[in-house]
Amino acid sequence: MQLITRLCAPSAADDPVNLALISGITYLDHAGSTLFPESLLKAFTDDLRNNVYGNPHSQNISSKLTYDTIEHVRYRILQHFHTTSEDYTVIFTSGCTAALKLVAEVFPWVPEGTEQLSSRFCYLTDSHTSVVGMRGITASMNVLSVPVKPKDKLLLEKDWLPDEEQNCTTPHLFSYPAQSNFSGTKYPLSWIQDIKSGKLCPVKIPGKWFVLLDAASYVSSSPLDLGVHQADFIPISFYKIFGFPTGLGALLVNNRIAPLLRKTYFGGGTAAAYLAGEDFYFPKKSIAERFEDGTVSFLDIIALKHGFDILEKLTGGMEKIKQHTFALAHYTYTVLSTLKYANGAPVVRLYNDTDFSNPDVQGPIINFNVLDESGEVIGFSQVEKMASLYNIHVRTGCFCNTGACQMYLGISDEDIQKNLQAGHVCGDDIDLIDGRPTGSVRISFGYMSSFEDAQTFLKFIIATRFSKSDTGIPFQSSATQLTTEPAPDDHSYFNSTDKLSPRTHITDRKHRNNPSETERTVGWQTLESESESIRAALSEVAVPKIKRGGKPITVTNIYLYPIKSCSAFEVTEWPVGNRGLLYDRNWMVVNQNGVCITQKQEPKLCLINPSIDLKQKIMVIQAEGMDPISVSLEENIGKEAVIFESKVCSHRVKTYDCGERTAGWFSTFLGRPCRLIRQSPDRKNDTQHKNTKGLTCATSISLSLVNEAQYLLINAASILQLKEHVSPRLKEPLEIEELIRRFRANIVISAPESFEEEEWAEISIGSLQFQVVGPCTRCQVICIDQQSGERNKEFLQSLSAARGKKTNFGIYLMNQPLCSSFPDILSVGSEVLPMLKENTEIQHPTFNEEKCSG
Repeated sequence: MQLITRLCAPSAADDPVNLALISGITYLDHAGSTLFPESLLKAFTDDLRNNVYGNPHSQNISSKLTYDTIEHVRYRILQHFHTTSEDYTVIFTSGCTAALKLVAEVFPWVPEGTEQLSSRFCYLTDSHTSVVGMRGITASMNVLSVPVKPKDKLLLEKDWLPDEEQNCTTPHLFSYPAQSNFSGTKYPLSWIQDIKSGKLCPVKIPGKWFVLLDAASYVSSSPLDLGVHQADFIPISFYKIFGFPTGLGALLVNNRIAPLLRKTYFGGGTAAAYLAGEDFYFPKKSIAERFEDGTVSFLDIIALKHGFDILEKLTGGMEKIKQHTFALAHYTYTVLSTLKYANGAPVVRLYNDTDFSNPDVQGPIINFNVLDESGEVIGFSQVEKMASLYNIHVRTGCFCNTGACQMYLGISDEDIQKNLQAGHVCGDDIDLIDGRPTGSVRISFGYMSSFEDAQTFLKFIIATRFSKSDTGIPFQSSATQLTTEPAPDDHSYFNSTDKLSPRTHITDRKHRNNPSETERTVGWQTLESESESIRAALSEVAVPKIKRGGKPITVTNIYLYPIKSCSAFEVTEWPVGNRGLLYDRNWMVVNQNGVCITQKQEPKLCLINPSIDLKQKIMVIQAEGMDPISVSLEENIGKEAVIFESKVCSHRVKTYDCGERTAGWFSTFLGRPCRLIRQSPDRKNDTQHKNTKGLTCATSISLSLVNEAQYLLINAASILQLKEHVSPRLKEPLEIEELIRRFRANIVISAPESFEEEEWAEISIGSLQFQVVGPCTRCQVICIDQQSGERNKEFLQSLSAARGKKTNFGIYLMNQPLCSSFPDILSVGSEVLPMLKENTEIQHPTFNEEKCSG
């Protein structure tokens, strides 16, 4: 199998084009959206600078230029798919989903209850949500929908259809994907003609069948010839082909069916004439103009012209893209499928219908779950977290394709409903329920993907699943040998103007006979799922019983983090506000688009040291090499301040900007445009957080700019035990203080037993009452050294291994402030009185009765 290892842009002398790839990132979600080349943006912006494009519905010179350019782009699209305007019409939409919705709305359905035989909408269950969602429209029209499983054989019409029913003209629609977005399986394009001609039939019903070919996934990396495979409807999204523009798609309609389509709504630009006072409307003759309601996204359409030009220039065409991307997928699949643990167990479970030997039946998509040595699935969320530490971008979940997810993962209809009741919804990170996966991991290649991308991914899998002494085995053993040699020009998949890096040949030999030596288990595991949000969880806490023990539990450290994701500010005592520790996470740093920046994106944030001076009512911000800067604690926003809404995890908060001076300070230190914003004192925002059962004060529970809860508590005894397990797995052992800082807790306690805090339902500290609302599931931030900003990729997986594949550490707390004008104080040395969860059998001698005043 010949494999091209890299797609390089032409040299600057030939064409100043460079792929818009950020250094150090391995992007493997091209099936979700491919990346755009820098040259595409340059060509597009140069076009906009040199031309004036007006609304195409006007008649002036600039508008006429726009109209003519749009028509040229329509012809260019048809040319790309090897057809002409004689056979197809391009209707621009906002995307593939909008194109599918349009088909469902305008198809000439015959409903149930009429004298004529009613229509059927049939779809392959291995279809995108947007296809399955069409049944919502058909149901409203009293048309039956029939799902067809990929393993069901399409009926041969001659085997069952009576002669007297062969002339039935009732229109039916069958939809299937040219390529599964879940597994990359390519379904036969021959189905199109076979179904339209009556050779095959999805269900036993007479009538005339039309075919909708969902080509969104397929056309991103494969050529589609509509001159040969003449489907009636072909919806596409252009960002999957070019990366830019987004929010633009098209419906290619076979002109033979266009006169049958029914349209009720008419928008601007679609009418040849209509009356405002009477029910009179006459549509425009052009099929495209009849169905494009309102002004199309004309500048984005103009960008498509440059997309086609650049794609052809960089790659030489879709056939070469097909060969290149498939070669990468074939190589990656070959290595993944041969990776074994020492006991012979596979490292991954692959979800595929082919052996990746033929690009005509398999696209550049690989779907899988990672397994441990016992064959148990490691949750996709945990895999994604680890991948992000290696700057690898993958896709996880069910990929808007529940049918395929059920088919490959063995998830029943009842399981889907039970998972929903357990709190799992599409798109969340609940990856395992009762030990069974709710989704999987998907990687996919695009035309700018390289051999290095594939190797980086494979090295990541190997580094996180095998001990260091074995990490080279899958690349250098007899299982898979890589040799490099120059690629002859006459076999290049891309234009000769593009310099290609060496081609790699894969030599497959028997792998099972050469197992690696015993490896150390390195675990990943699912996030602990929660059925409801943390606020709802407050009401679900079981009736507690007091924990009675001998040795007192006390508070040893108190930290607040005035600026979210920046360094901790340690105190010995501190006031408690209605959102947690006073001024804890009241500020955050955002990028130029107003999106919160955390240490996940910018580890240098931990080097910024904010401190609070309550007497002077200022926050002082310091960092090495920078002059200190102060920000007032007073919430004097002023009438001119602009209050805007920001989002922190799942909840929305109102914030305001802290000014140009602080923005300049942070931008200089971080080396990127950013701003400091503060949570607004607007109390109306607090009402978004509902009252919680068990808390008596009428004030609503409210949050600062935290992710989950008001407080995070960790136990020093748990830190000590963790240190014993983690240290042997790391190059250099970590000190206790460094470990504590990595977990970024507000409250550190010293309890007699490690991890006993996970059995608590409530705690009291002095006069303060807290409810435990769940464990803290850790992310890649704990891999960052809070003193240097350096990442240690092994720390998260070491935590997982030490905790039996869990990544929980610490507990979240909520506190309802007392209805008093005097603030509560949290102090180091205060005694902690825990209340155990129901059915917890831990008992200890009685505490010392003397309490700290707090």
